Amino acid sequence: MGPVLAGVLQLLALIAALALAYAPLGNHMAKVYSSDRHWRVEKWIYKGIGADPDTEMRWTAYLRGVLAFSVVGVLFLYALQRLQGVLPGSLGFSAIDPDQAFNTAVSFVTNTNWQSYYGEQAMGHVVQTAGLAVQNFVSAAVGIAVAVALVRGFARSRTGELGNFWADLVRGVVRILVPLAAVAAVVLVACGAIQNFSGIHEVGQFTGGSQQWNGGAVASQEAIKEIGTNGGGYFNANSAHPFENPTPFSNLFEIFLILVIPFALTRTFGLMVGSVKQGYAILATMATIWVGFVALMMWTEFAHHGPAFDIAGGAYEGKEVRFGVGSSAIFATSTTLTSTGAVDSFHSSFTGLGGGITMLGMMLGEIAPGGTGSGLYGMLIMAIIAVFIAGLMVGRTPEYLGKKIGTREIKLAACYILVTPALVLIFTAFAMALPTPANSMTNSGAHGFSEILYAYTSASNNNGSAFAGLNADTQWFNSTLGLCMLLGRFVPMVFVLALAGSLAEQKPVPATAGTLRTEKPLFTGLLVGAILIITGLTYFPALALGPLAEGLAS
Repeated sequence: MGPVLAGVLQLLALIAALALAYAPLGNHMAKVYSSDRHWRVEKWIYKGIGADPDTEMRWTAYLRGVLAFSVVGVLFLYALQRLQGVLPGSLGFSAIDPDQAFNTAVSFVTNTNWQSYYGEQAMGHVVQTAGLAVQNFVSAAVGIAVAVALVRGFARSRTGELGNFWADLVRGVVRILVPLAAVAAVVLVACGAIQNFSGIHEVGQFTGGSQQWNGGAVASQEAIKEIGTNGGGYFNANSAHPFENPTPFSNLFEIFLILVIPFALTRTFGLMVGSVKQGYAILATMATIWVGFVALMMWTEFAHHGPAFDIAGGAYEGKEVRFGVGSSAIFATSTTLTSTGAVDSFHSSFTGLGGGITMLGMMLGEIAPGGTGSGLYGMLIMAIIAVFIAGLMVGRTPEYLGKKIGTREIKLAACYILVTPALVLIFTAFAMALPTPANSMTNSGAHGFSEILYAYTSASNNNGSAFAGLNADTQWFNSTLGLCMLLGRFVPMVFVLALAGSLAEQKPVPATAGTLRTEKPLFTGLLVGAILIITGLTYFPALALGPLAEGLAS
């Protein structure tokens, strides 16, 4: 079997698995967020945190809950890292430096999981399990909660109430993420991923000599890292490490875990707004972009450029031979079109155009299918923009799901899509202009610029992957990337929740002959076009200086 055919067959198997999980998981999540009953364990949690899960919240109160919970998470995780040297199970590792502790705390709370450290050489068992793994659960649940609040904004009328943040948070963790992660962890252990709390071992090497390896609760953290589209690896090699990702089957399974909730949330959306067809339209948009990007990535990486490529059968530099080019292309595309950041190969070693595809996937806003929750609300914002564009074309006030898209709504949507491009381009410009951050680049020219552009694109879009070759463990990068993560996560949430509140206050507008049918393929095409055009106009000059220049020169 040729490598190209193997890659195509893996893609087809992945699509089939996602199709089988789509309706059951989407239906389950719709029931979770529509139920008025509380499980006993949930009642204990509410009592412990002093929350009333039955109190309805307006968007301002919902936002206060999101921000308050996240601030506490940052402070707790920062303190845990700074105290690591005196904690049990630290494996002899000292406390994390202040700037790196800030960067890591912000990274995991914002669902970014950018890592400027070597996990196996810096973090002990307590920080990994009680700190980083816990944030993998709750940061993902926050994203889903905000998405559900926006969906309620479309579904409700003549009220500003969007549900209860604490109930949405707890239910997301208890009823969705924990059960899925438990099953996934068992599968990964069966595949060969490690799950223990052992200390540091001296391990012999085939070429002579030895090296030190420590164990850890890897399978459980790997499961929620993928399910929650988090991405932070227990080891520096991330999902290229055999302890995290042992076999080709586990590799395909991890890609499935990355995509399953973001895609299934479109079903949840359709059920909650009372039209499954609306969910199919959003699903079709996400799937079209994802499949298109996977095809482009496979083409660029299987393209032959000279004798070395001909002999190897593709661009094998930086890729695990256990997985091959096709599987690595699917993983890279999926992890950058979501807010995951996990890697089973090194994006810096991809072809120039292949590296550009990973960047472009993040620049779209990670909406195809995007992160857990963030992908859905990002795509709905783009749907509002597309409806507005269609309204301008026919001279009619735009409507979406029975809600008029007026001045307030379009301003909030526009502010949402401007936040991350501003962060990416401004901070990239500063880093290239100042001598200190520029000195962190291993490479010069177009690839060096791509390293900087990739870093701020990843941080601002809460992805977490990186181009190798950039020394990001400096005060400049730890601080500025941390700031980008914070602003890129929570400022858009402000606009999303404000938009949800505005929509919930409206009364439904009946559909007429002039209403744009947003459940039809025509709207899917319009939405795909709007996403690509807006992103292209925003980022094309920066991409032309980096990956496009490198790709065309090779």
